[in-house]
Amino acid sequence: MNFTARTAEQIGEALRRTRKAHGWTQSHISARTNLRVATISSLENGDSGTKLATVLAVMAALGLEFRLAERGGSIEIEDIF
Repeated sequence: MNFTARTAEQIGEALRRTRKAHGWTQSHISARTNLRVATISSLENGDSGTKLATVLAVMAALGLEFRLAERGGSIEIEDIF
């Protein structure tokens, strides 16, 4: 799956769609990440105050990667550091 997300709402929607594609509930993600269900819900609803570590934990639980992209191509995160 490839998603382009530029806002907290788009990230939350992409995570929700991926979770549902796996057939998982927010409780399932909560158990895999040790995050509260309310935190998962807040993230999926596009709360812009969500910590990056929380987003990354949920992405890892869903088997997703974080990539930075430029128009016309993508950059591997390893290339930045």
